[in-house]
Amino acid sequence: MNSESRTSRRVAIVGAGIVSPLGFGLTETLQSLRQARDCVTSVTTFSVEKTRCKTAAQIDDGRLLDKANRSRQGRRLHRASYMVMTALAELLEHAREFEPEFAIVGTTSGGMSFGENFYRTLGNGGACSAALIANYPPQKQIIDAMEKCGINVPAEVIANACASGTNAIGHAFSAIHAGRYRQILAGGYDALSELVFVGFDSLQAATPEKCRPFDSNRSGMVLGEGAALFGLEDFESARSRGAKILGEIIGYGISTDNHHLTQPNPDGSGPRRAMEMALAQAQLAPEQVGYINAHGTATVLNDIAEGKAIMELFGDVPVSSTKSMMGHSLGAAGAIEAGVTLLALQHQFLPPNINFRNSDLPLNIVANQARDAQFDCAVSNSFGFGGTNATIVLRSPER
Repeated sequence: MNSESRTSRRVAIVGAGIVSPLGFGLTETLQSLRQARDCVTSVTTFSVEKTRCKTAAQIDDGRLLDKANRSRQGRRLHRASYMVMTALAELLEHAREFEPEFAIVGTTSGGMSFGENFYRTLGNGGACSAALIANYPPQKQIIDAMEKCGINVPAEVIANACASGTNAIGHAFSAIHAGRYRQILAGGYDALSELVFVGFDSLQAATPEKCRPFDSNRSGMVLGEGAALFGLEDFESARSRGAKILGEIIGYGISTDNHHLTQPNPDGSGPRRAMEMALAQAQLAPEQVGYINAHGTATVLNDIAEGKAIMELFGDVPVSSTKSMMGHSLGAAGAIEAGVTLLALQHQFLPPNINFRNSDLPLNIVANQARDAQFDCAVSNSFGFGGTNATIVLRSPER
């Protein structure tokens, strides 16, 4: 195979599965987006008596763990494993004959909740359960899901802060685009963790109020959780076997600010480079993009840097941060938001940025309600601590 043919492969999305505070599956997620549903509630997973922030966007454990306790092995699994299992089961239900050769998944904390319990048990002088140790590695959750669904392929974990999920999808896209693989399972997951929750609260990055991305009265982020997985396949292979193509990934861009341990460069140069790289690979001009699903954490530093980059590069393109509805799920955020962007393209609407009142940035915010729209291409951004920036460009399957 010559180098030209190796780099000319298109990448189709042939399956998707998602579980988040917005709902279980693509249908429920779509309904929540159209209804502008606020999924942030009081934290019930652990005590928040001593924290400033008291809320998060949580997945209903009653539904998630409905079948978890019916076997001894099931009771040993971390709830994050059930998130990944749920997403993978939906993907495989609709993506017939999808048999991945490789899996690439992004996460930040992995089985951190089990890690918390592990160290507390040691600190209290108690006996350490084998389940606590077994569930701690970040690869455990994707391995559990693949084992449950009869998939036995190598799994790669990308831990690149809040850009992890987008980088996992982008890395899988690059591997298929280069002709190294035909089918790859890609996405991200993260479960709410007390250690992470208290950490963001201590940094005063989390808000006790509503999450208001790009609003002049923003007061911080709200944490969330979830998982999203995608079946990516060489476009011609998918078309030749008659697979239903949900959408297409056409560009991927990454950059690093090298500015600060947690703060983005305020000039927005890092996010802009990632978006420019993704557009260049997609062979698109900025004006050809009809929607941007922004990283939009509702922190001043992130909103200003990302907003400046979007304004300079895209101008008046519609923008929203769906974290306003479902919180920030860290390593899963980019994957879940890629699913949101895919739904927006499929159903030709703009997901809303809720809790929005007044802007201090001249952005075209999709404020408070979903809008119908016609567009062919959309961008999904993810930016993380340390200035890790990732952008993917998606295209409607009909184009």
